Amino acid sequence: MAVQYKDYYQSLGVPRTASEAEIKKGFRKLAREFHPDVAKDKKRAEEKFKEINEAYEVLSDPAKRAKYDELGANWKSGAEFRPPPGYGGGYGGGQAFRGGPAGGFEFGGTGFSDFFEQLFGAQRRAGGGWGGRGGPGGFADEQVAEPSRDIEGDILVTLEEARRGSVRTVTVRRENRTDSHQVKIPAGVTEGQKLRIPGRGEGGGDLYLHIKLAKHPDYEVDGHNLIYELELAPWEAVLGAEMAVPTLEGRVNIKIPAGTASGQKLRVRGRGLGKNGDLLVALKIVVPVKITEAERKLWEQLAHESKFDPRG
Repeated sequence: MAVQYKDYYQSLGVPRTASEAEIKKGFRKLAREFHPDVAKDKKRAEEKFKEINEAYEVLSDPAKRAKYDELGANWKSGAEFRPPPGYGGGYGGGQAFRGGPAGGFEFGGTGFSDFFEQLFGAQRRAGGGWGGRGGPGGFADEQVAEPSRDIEGDILVTLEEARRGSVRTVTVRRENRTDSHQVKIPAGVTEGQKLRIPGRGEGGGDLYLHIKLAKHPDYEVDGHNLIYELELAPWEAVLGAEMAVPTLEGRVNIKIPAGTASGQKLRVRGRGLGKNGDLLVALKIVVPVKITEAERKLWEQLAHESKFDPRG
């Protein structure tokens, strides 16, 4: 099946030679602009946010980026895409692409495009038996149904969904039918967790969806905790300050203790993913790159007056 080719470099506004830092910078800039919580056009922002998240999912992963780059730079954005003859299978496996010789299935509503699914989708089928979850029937002339097999795929979940929980409609498209399922995403899900939808696989098997947390421009994820980096001026670290930091449910004020060191983390309880997650505010002291002559004199005066020696 032909699908629309995705130019992930174009999606992030970076050249194909972009470094990891340039790719991250491009993602963060666009993610802030198109995050559904801040954009005026929510529908367009949601689709754009999925697009740039998918691009970053691939280009920030060295193995996925290398596989994507094997396609070469000559593919045109919007052109129909069919895998080149002999071009591997889904990411990490040797299976055929969906729609290929091995048949297969496609997912919808997972947050990933058909192009991503063809290149990197799980397309895994776990073991199983005939006529249910067990082995072959006990009699030679027993009539058996289609084989019972579990099927697996990935689902892209935003941090907001992971915090509050949500319900998503996921479709599984086969050659002769399309099934829709309401999937409950519980609050507090984490990267790599599997959601089991009983009886929605093949022949009575189960459907498993692997959680992929959408990247966020402001937070890193550590289990159920979120990490936010807060930059401080030197005087804020020395004298202390009260500052507002963003959370998934609005800004909160935190107190920066006097004498704070760079790298120290402050905990805001209950502001992570689910009931057990916290927000960890990682403090980073930033010094000014350019200063005026008046500022230089003040720094020199401070250096003369201060008894502090970081080397002991």
